[in-house]
Amino acid sequence: MKNGFTTGSCAAAAAKAAAYMLLSGKEKSNIAITLPTGDKYCPKIEEIRTGESAVSCAVRKESGDDPDITNGVLVHAKVSFMEQPAAQRVVITGGTGVGKITRPGLDQPVGNAAINSVPRQMITQEVTEVMDLFDHAGSLLVEIFVPDGERLAAMTFNPRLGIEGGISIIGTTGIVEPMSTKALLDTIRVELTQQKAMGREAAVVSPGNYGFSFMKEHYGYDLDRAVKCANYIGDTIDMARSVGFRKMLVLGHIGKLIKVSGGIMNTHSKEADCRMELMASAAIRCGAETKVLQEILNCVATEEAIAILIREGIDKACFAQIMERIGYYLNKRGGGEMDIRCIVYANQYGLLGQTEGAEEFL
Repeated sequence: MKNGFTTGSCAAAAAKAAAYMLLSGKEKSNIAITLPTGDKYCPKIEEIRTGESAVSCAVRKESGDDPDITNGVLVHAKVSFMEQPAAQRVVITGGTGVGKITRPGLDQPVGNAAINSVPRQMITQEVTEVMDLFDHAGSLLVEIFVPDGERLAAMTFNPRLGIEGGISIIGTTGIVEPMSTKALLDTIRVELTQQKAMGREAAVVSPGNYGFSFMKEHYGYDLDRAVKCANYIGDTIDMARSVGFRKMLVLGHIGKLIKVSGGIMNTHSKEADCRMELMASAAIRCGAETKVLQEILNCVATEEAIAILIREGIDKACFAQIMERIGYYLNKRGGGEMDIRCIVYANQYGLLGQTEGAEEFL
């Protein structure tokens, strides 16, 4: 699969090209930069605008085979002379379409442009290289802007994270690998870090939108205090522990969380299923007859199996068993360092079960 390049790489390349054109007085149609991996990135330079005191240009984002919302967007850099020398040789700011940080716990302080540390280092390194080439002793101002950034940001996690007004300029290696898993896990970690920085005592997580809806409708819970963990239950526990949480609540639909009662920590269907086997296992412990177990094993959806448990009058006992096993495996993954509780619901039947004291964490 084909790799792509991050918005940070695009910003650094555009900034270097703009600096070169400003200091040399010559246009530049291509530029080469060195990525943190040591690889070279040589993009085409577009939308060049020159002036005596400032030059701007753009690099088009190429995401490779990664399904990235920013694929094809133009990342611009405007480099200008500073009237007064600054403490830094290269001063970096964000313009139109680059988000601004409004909440703590992110890579940059509140009030800064959402240009992360590694892209800032890349921009500084590449622009400084050009300044040294032309023996420029003063300071240069680099403004990164993305004309389409505000529109694109509405389709990302940025508004939820407290990044307003545009996209983020990100990347740790400079390269976009064609896998969305890492990007999603990175986002989960950012949200957990942010919740911790805002003083939350317990991490409240749910696999998806249905869980969020249940929190809001049944508990009136402020969803800005919750983190969506998708299928990555185990990884989310690991990350919550690493950022300092000692309490955690997992709230989700039975279709996902029944798997956790069997110790399955990635609930994606391509990783594991066993939903009906685990429902049948709980029914066995509650005295269900063989024909009932066969019915459960033949079910397609968990809510279909719940109807059988209710019909047999063993639903409460079964979910007591299921919640006990879920609690065991969640806390086992927590390594004895976390108190993890759980609430399980179904769309049709509402609350099915919870471990002891789970609602306290809401």
